Amino acid sequence: MPGCDPFGLCQYQTNKLVRIQSVRLGSLKWSLNAAILLFICVMMLWNRKYQEFDPVVSSVTTKVKGVAQTRIPGVGDVVWDVVDYSGPSQEKNSFFVVTNVIVTKNQKQGKCPEVPSKGRPCRSDQDCERGAWDQQSHGLQTGSCVRFDVMKKTCEVSAWCPIEAKTTPPRPALLTAAENFTVLIKNNIRFPAFNFIRRNILPQMNDAYLRSCHRGNDSLCPIFRLGDIVREAGENFAAMAVEGGVIGIQIKWDCNLDRLMQRCLPRYSFRRLDEKESNRTLYPGLNFRFAKYNTVNGVEERTLYKAFGIRFDVMVFGQAGKFSFIQLIIYIGSTVSYYALTTVLIDWLLETSCYSAEAGQNYSERKVESVPDTQQCILCVSYVDEKKLRLVKRSRKKSLQDVKPMSAQPRKEDSGHLRAVLCLLQPDVSVDLSARPPPDQKPDPEPRRHRPGWCKCDCCAPSVVPAEELCCRQSDGACITSSPLFQRLVSDRSLLQAVLLYQDPLSPSVGGAQTAALRHCAYRQYISWRFGVPPDDTHPVIPSCCVRRIREEYPSPDGRYSGFRPVRMVSVQTQKNGGERQSSSH
Repeated sequence: MPGCDPFGLCQYQTNKLVRIQSVRLGSLKWSLNAAILLFICVMMLWNRKYQEFDPVVSSVTTKVKGVAQTRIPGVGDVVWDVVDYSGPSQEKNSFFVVTNVIVTKNQKQGKCPEVPSKGRPCRSDQDCERGAWDQQSHGLQTGSCVRFDVMKKTCEVSAWCPIEAKTTPPRPALLTAAENFTVLIKNNIRFPAFNFIRRNILPQMNDAYLRSCHRGNDSLCPIFRLGDIVREAGENFAAMAVEGGVIGIQIKWDCNLDRLMQRCLPRYSFRRLDEKESNRTLYPGLNFRFAKYNTVNGVEERTLYKAFGIRFDVMVFGQAGKFSFIQLIIYIGSTVSYYALTTVLIDWLLETSCYSAEAGQNYSERKVESVPDTQQCILCVSYVDEKKLRLVKRSRKKSLQDVKPMSAQPRKEDSGHLRAVLCLLQPDVSVDLSARPPPDQKPDPEPRRHRPGWCKCDCCAPSVVPAEELCCRQSDGACITSSPLFQRLVSDRSLLQAVLLYQDPLSPSVGGAQTAALRHCAYRQYISWRFGVPPDDTHPVIPSCCVRRIREEYPSPDGRYSGFRPVRMVSVQTQKNGGERQSSSH
């Protein structure tokens, strides 16, 4: 077995190619290859596939500046500086600016009625449970039901009184002046793989530059006006300031560290991150509470602020690239497969009507070898009244004469067989092709009443095997065995003996083996005559009338025949042994 050959490891196998000599196809091939090469080069330069990349590592600090004055109901004019409107320290890489506020003044520890919208209405003390509270409560219930106003009664709570009663923020926002506040963003980045460090405040940016720079005339300026940030994010600052929200400041570093094309500058972009429509979210905007405490007459008091504002999240992302020979080789290796598109396109072109049908068929026959399923037997049928060969599936129930063909293919002439036959017939070329055989040579002297229903020539023998029920004709007419050429090419003893001697000069000349060899040679002569070169992986079937005529000329001594056995090849030794196995043997 080849798989057990240890020397098989020292062998090399390669694919077989079909070369088509065509100016059009050659020009198309090189044009497609040039287009693919151009595409590969453009994408390599555009996406820098020849570089090794390293993600950015960064840190961010911010500094907000601005002062505003606003009038708060019940409080009066209040000046807000960075300490007041920046709120408590926020999470990393973000800052908060207050834009609106609800103030509840002079709260003291005591007992007061719960706000109706937060607590349950009550009618008596039994409706209030002492010490009870929930997520919406401002304090602990005392167990008493007290009057909140003229119309409502609620449970009394122990809390900071008076309780915050207003829930909706003022419109317009109290600190719309925050639109003119500015923020300085300091961003330090590092690419560890290349040991490269940079910051968004470039070396040429001095104090004078930072005092005067503006994003309107310099996209690299690290100082931003809050109103401009919100506007570039596609929002209106006055509308957003009422309930607050979240804005993302994106800093992208896309650095090229190659010496000839070194470039590493930040690019800023802005977008809103939260849901901006109040009617589509349960808790819109952004807010938090804080308090300012003082002591009046020995009693601690506080002023509660519910602050609405905008949180700005600074997000840094990016990468740096540097030339890498390994990455270049990997990219070239991954793009070589693109050239297969040229083969796919040209193969498709040859297989369709867009190109010459004759050239396409010739190319397909030379390149593609069809192998049928091992469970499927494809038979080849040739009728004397049809020019093409029929390919049919073998059926165990239906007569082969009646099976519908899968396809029809043109007959390919066996030129070698034709030349050999003409040479053998040279001594007697004056054959009267119009002559009819004498009456004593009729292949079937039986009455016509024994003609099978599938027979069209009145010369076929009945059979119980569906694959043997095949006539030489598709429609009614004369049998091919009555043709003088059948006598000369198929059943003539001298011709068959010459063919056998040509194949095997030392073949036996007498005995039963000689008769069997002549019979099989006659089968092969008929196949080469009527089928030429049968299509690959098909089994030619000899018509019943021809088989019957050949058997009458060269009978088996014991009168036994194997019948139709679809076999592709047969050795000479098998023919000598008198077996019936051959190409479509009978």
